[in-house]
Amino acid sequence: MQRGMVRILGVFGALLTINASASAQMQGGANWDNSAQEFNRGTGSPTTSSPMPRDASLEQLNKILSVSQLKPADRSFYLSLRAFVLSRAGREADSQKDIVEMAKVLPNGWQIVLWSTMPGLAGGGDRAAALRALNFGLQRKPNDPWLMVAQAQVYMQISDFPQAMGILDKAVGSAAAAGDRRVAIYNRGQANLNLGNFQQASDDFDSALSGLTTVKSRLDSTLWRYAAQVHTKVDARANLNKDIGNENLYEWPGPIAKFLLGKMPAGELEVAAESDQIAKQINGKCPAAFYVGMDAVRRGDKQRAREQLQLAQARCPTMSPYNWAASSELKRL
Repeated sequence: MQRGMVRILGVFGALLTINASASAQMQGGANWDNSAQEFNRGTGSPTTSSPMPRDASLEQLNKILSVSQLKPADRSFYLSLRAFVLSRAGREADSQKDIVEMAKVLPNGWQIVLWSTMPGLAGGGDRAAALRALNFGLQRKPNDPWLMVAQAQVYMQISDFPQAMGILDKAVGSAAAAGDRRVAIYNRGQANLNLGNFQQASDDFDSALSGLTTVKSRLDSTLWRYAAQVHTKVDARANLNKDIGNENLYEWPGPIAKFLLGKMPAGELEVAAESDQIAKQINGKCPAAFYVGMDAVRRGDKQRAREQLQLAQARCPTMSPYNWAASSELKRL
C-alpha cells in the first residue's frame, strides 16, 4: 500500500525539504484503482525528460511549463506546484489561474493531481497555502472526494482530527466510484484511529480492503486494521494470521507482518527495513518502529511500547500517518 502511486511525491523535495520517503508515507495508500494510477509516476519524477531541479523556483517552474511537449498529466503536475508557490507568494489570483488551467489540460484527473501534491507540499510548513489551493479546487468541483481527502490529510498533520473526520465523512458520502470511496474510507480509518474510535477504525480499514484481491494491495490496510484491533476485544494477531498467515511475506512490507505474527524477531525486521530496496525507498524504518511499538501495546509492555513509538515519532515525518498514530498512542500510554 505504500508503493506505486504513493511514491509520486518524492519530487517535492525540489521545492521544500520534503524527501521521497516522507511523501510516500503521506498518502498512505496505494493501488486504489486504475484511474488514480494513471496520474502517478512511479518514484516521483514526471514522465517528462526534464526532472525537477532541487532548488526549483517560480522562474524554473515557468521555464518547465513553457515546454509545449509536456504531456497533460505532467503539465497538470507542474501547474499544481506553481499554484502552491504562487499562493505562498500571495499571488492568489495567479495561483487560481493555474488550477483552472489544470482542469483544462487534465479534465478527468486534475483533482487527483492536487490530492497527490498538496498534502506533501503542506508538510514543508505552509499548510495555509495548500488549503487555499484545495479550497479553490473544491469551488471548481464541489464535494470531490479526492480534494476533501487532501484537505483532511492537511488537518491531520496538525492533529485536528475532529475537523478531518467531518471532512472525511463527507468524502465517503460523496464518493461514487469504488476507488474514490476506498481512498476516503481508508483516510477516515486514520482519523478514527487517532481519535480513539478503534472499532470504527477497524471497520474502515476492513472496508478499504473491499475489491482488493492481492496480498500486495491488501497488506497496508490489513496492518492498520491490526493497529486498531489491538485496542478492541478481538485477537489482532489471530485475525492477521487468518488473513495472511500462509502468504509469501518476503516483499516489503511483508516483513512487518511476519514480525507481528511472531515469525521474525524485531532485530531482523530492523535489518529488513534498512536493507530491503522497497523499504529504503519509503523509509521503512518508520513503520517498522511503529509496528514494533504496537506489538508491545498488544502485549501490555508499556516501556517497550513507549520506546518504539518515540522512535517512530523521530523517524517518521510530521505528514506521515505513522507519526500521527505514534503520537496518539503515546498520549494513551
